Amino acid sequence: MSRVYLDYNATAPLRPEAREAMVAAMDVVGNPSSVHGEGRAAKALVERARGQVAAAVGCTPQEVVFTSGATEAASVLSGFGTVEVQATAHDALWAHQAPGEDGPEIRAMGLANSETGIVTQPGTGEGLLLLDITQAVGRLPFSFAWSGADMAVMSAHKLGGPKGIGALIVKQGVDILALSLGGGQEMGRRSGTENIIGIAGFGAAAEAAQRDLADGAWDRVKKLRRILENAIEESAPATIFVGKSEDRLPNTSCFITPGWKGETQVMAMDLAGFAISAGSACSSGKVKASRVLAAMGFDEVQAASAVRVSLGPDTSEDDVVAFAQAWARQHEKFRARAA
Repeated sequence: MSRVYLDYNATAPLRPEAREAMVAAMDVVGNPSSVHGEGRAAKALVERARGQVAAAVGCTPQEVVFTSGATEAASVLSGFGTVEVQATAHDALWAHQAPGEDGPEIRAMGLANSETGIVTQPGTGEGLLLLDITQAVGRLPFSFAWSGADMAVMSAHKLGGPKGIGALIVKQGVDILALSLGGGQEMGRRSGTENIIGIAGFGAAAEAAQRDLADGAWDRVKKLRRILENAIEESAPATIFVGKSEDRLPNTSCFITPGWKGETQVMAMDLAGFAISAGSACSSGKVKASRVLAAMGFDEVQAASAVRVSLGPDTSEDDVVAFAQAWARQHEKFRARAA
């Protein structure tokens, strides 16, 4: 059975450019910390990727600290006393909420929500600002230098890079506690021998993602989302599209069919050959009512009845139409059972 992947916000398929860069990096023998020729070659690979990521994010290479992903990068928040986290932020940030403790003050928020796609402007507030830019980079124009943020976190696999690699962006002049101690790699902010294969894939993916953005790939995806939502609304007029009137990621549609559990929809569509999600993919496979939707004011039944469809540059109009038709058939079955 031919399958259609519509869960780009969970992880994007590996880009060919990233795969090629990773394969080439496998033949790089040296340790980036070694001073001999092989070590310098490995170091050059890391620094090239650092420049590619910096160009995609709009910062300087010296501000990029490679990590295992956005979750590890967000652990920098543990070095602050008062951590004020946006109610709809990803769990990677929310886990560090620490109101009223002694120590430096910081705000943490997501630029674009992974479940709803809603884009939030940082605004102003007390203390430093950390932005989760994981879903935004490569899909929306963004510049760290102009964002007002002091730090940012991201993961490579959301933009077509490998899993297990990401970055913490730290504005020059901002002091943080090291994420890990040891040999002093990553400018002393994250010790440990660098994952040069992952880093190479990250850099290549970041560069390719920016190229897609400049070429208008996500404008086409936005049109596909409109086709999808119109088709869903036609077959189920009572459907609630979360954030439809707000600024959203161009690829994300979160919609609610009250009473029809999201997990049931996900399983039905999986059997029909479509991969979608009932929320964030970072809860160890757990399916539960969305904390994000609850924070937005949706009741328990509504929050448990949401699904997320997230498209990508490789999604076709045929994919979207086929999904909408298959979803409509399952919706009819749901209505028949509920009658």
